Amino acid sequence: PLWAAVLAPGLLCGSALAGGRWKMAGVESSSRYAEASALQDPLSRFTCPVCLEVFESPVRAPCGHVFCTPCLQECLKPIEPVCGVCRSTLSPGSRALDLEKQIEMTETTCDGCNKKMYLSKMRSHAAACSKYQNYIMEGVKAVTKEPPRNTRNVPNRFTFPCPYCSEKNFDQEGLVEHCKKYHSMDAKQVVCPICASMPWGDPNYRSANFMEHLQRRHQFSYDTFVDYDADEDDMMAQVLLRSLRDQ
Repeated sequence: PLWAAVLAPGLLCGSALAGGRWKMAGVESSSRYAEASALQDPLSRFTCPVCLEVFESPVRAPCGHVFCTPCLQECLKPIEPVCGVCRSTLSPGSRALDLEKQIEMTETTCDGCNKKMYLSKMRSHAAACSKYQNYIMEGVKAVTKEPPRNTRNVPNRFTFPCPYCSEKNFDQEGLVEHCKKYHSMDAKQVVCPICASMPWGDPNYRSANFMEHLQRRHQFSYDTFVDYDADEDDMMAQVLLRSLRDQ
């Protein structure tokens, strides 16, 4: 989702086989996370912890946490599903009619075009609003470093490790496919190994939504399009222009 690219997700759905030791820690940390998020952004309580968008047909799980109906269905696929927020056993929930009503009645403002609308309209608006997409891209650029003058002594840009598991030696395309296949529902904040290898990349920056970041930033080959001696603004302009020409 475009409008959720810079939001920080909570833990996501998984299997109970991950270990009971995470359960109580998950409850405590998710509670603190929810409280902090609510203080920073009152609208965060209307955001699904899986897709990071405004709830679509919200469903409340038995543990009390709320998900979009499609997101909950994905979370229930493992043999022993657990809630990604508190790590308790997950089972089908019931419609969160109270939240549905609040979403229909709560107004928000697009950070891109400043247009006011009800939260229920935000998904479709964000996908079509070019000003909002520019706002998201500015947020992405704000967390990247200025390119160093010496770009010769840079990390390996040909193979990358998966930031979620121990597998290594993926090329860029292979890493994208691997993460889509095995980690699409994992919202742990991780450092992008591709960006970290770039002269302008920050090796300490953890992406709030790594899967969204992969789809937005790494659907093209840097080695094909990028002049590593150029600064990032020039680089992105070259990439977009040349990739469009090659379509």
